Amino acid sequence: MAALNPLPRWQRWLLHGMVVLLLASGLGWLALHYSVGAGAGELPHPLEAWLMRLHGAAAMGALFAFGGLMPRHVPRGWQMRRQRRTGLALWLFVGLLVGSGYAMYYLVSEALRPGIGLAHAAVGTVLTLGLLLHRQGSRRGQPVQRHHLHPHRPHRPRSRSW
Repeated sequence: MAALNPLPRWQRWLLHGMVVLLLASGLGWLALHYSVGAGAGELPHPLEAWLMRLHGAAAMGALFAFGGLMPRHVPRGWQMRRQRRTGLALWLFVGLLVGSGYAMYYLVSEALRPGIGLAHAAVGTVLTLGLLLHRQGSRRGQPVQRHHLHPHRPHRPRSRSW
């Protein structure tokens, strides 16, 4: 069954692509850092800096992609009364990731950075799982409940007039 509040293909690909790139670059950095890099008591691995650059670039793309959901997808989903819990959880996780990423880069001391970084990684992983749950829930095949929009008249699609 098709999604009830679908994203355009380009937007879905951008959003999912950025999330995959963020997850891969973040987990790749963690693996290098704590196995053979600075987190393991060694010199930083040469790829650590490149993975963080890639992660930062993907974060900018993800902010664009998540922001692109605000004009249509989020209000429509809210109005349809669907996926509110997972949608709100995703926005909460995005906010935590943006805040913790900003804090690690600009605000906190070196002593606090590892702990905040691990919390950041955990939230990012949960966000990825939450995105999968949100997408899975949109395909459940439940009929759209439109009676709450105008209970005294049937729903008729709006004609587009430019």
